[in-house]
Amino acid sequence: MSDKSGDGGSKVIGAAAAFAAAFAARKAITFGWKRVTGKEPPSDPHDPLVGTGEAVGYAVVMGVVMGAARVLAIRAATSRTRHAPAEPTE
Repeated sequence: MSDKSGDGGSKVIGAAAAFAAAFAARKAITFGWKRVTGKEPPSDPHDPLVGTGEAVGYAVVMGVVMGAARVLAIRAATSRTRHAPAEPTE
């Protein structure tokens, strides 16, 4: 019988992969935002100098890319443990 939640090792690997993917995605989003808009990304949504459209646009981009990066990283990092044959019990 297979445990859908995974073992502790795969959870640690998945968490480390998600952290690394989030870090890389944030760097890529910041670089891309600067390249496309010519401005720094909004760091404070309460800043009156940041327009509502810009703040919402950045939040949407950040949410989608970070979420996708996290899911892909976890799936890639744990794919080996998910497809490993079960150890026989004695």
